[in-house]
Formats: sequence, structure tokens, C-alpha cells
Amino acid sequence: MRVQRWNELAFEQMNPSVGRKVLHAETMTMARLILKKGAIVPEHHHVNEQISTILEGRMRFFVGGEQQVLGPGESVVIPPNVPHWVEVLEDCDVIDLFCPVREDWLRGDDAYLRR
Repeated sequence: MRVQRWNELAFEQMNPSVGRKVLHAETMTMARLILKKGAIVPEHHHVNEQISTILEGRMRFFVGGEQQVLGPGESVVIPPNVPHWVEVLEDCDVIDLFCPVREDWLRGDDAYLRR
């Protein structure tokens, strides 16, 4: 059994408004993101199915031409290869799940988050 503790995982500051902690398993990636009000996660897409769950704050998701504001306790499912972007309306704490593993993150090919 592999036990991970969020408070022991390294925090990576991606840009002044976005930071994350990441846990990779055999077939999925889980991330905890801390986003500041006003941050934008630019439009992107990936082969991974994604579920984003808001723990704190509010975000506006733009997914496949639709938009929706989500708050604490709400989740959105983003299908593979669908373009999406996010506007952070309040400081946020978010859990993102990805399947399969975010190979691009393992390679460090995540420049869209580092702007």
C-alpha cells in the first residue's frame, strides 16, 4: 500500500497565480491546484479525461463552447481532446483527476500553465 500525504508533497509554483501538488499513480494523475482570483488557465486540450472539483472559491469553466460557473462541492467532467479554459473568479482550491496519467506533465511539457 502506498500512502501519500498532501502536506508532504512538493508544491510547484507554476506562475504567480497558479500552484500545484501532483500525485501520479499507474493509470491516473491527481493534482491539487491553488489558483488566485483573476488567474486564467489558457485554452488547451489533452488526451486525458478530466474531473475538476472545486473545494473552495469559484471558477468559470469554458468547455467545448459552453460555459459554467462552479463553486465549492461542484465538479465538471471534461472529455478527452475537448478544448477548455478557466477564469478564476475567487481564490480557489481545486482537485483535478486525469486518466490516463498526464504524461505531458511528467515530461514538463505544460508551458500553458507556466505563463
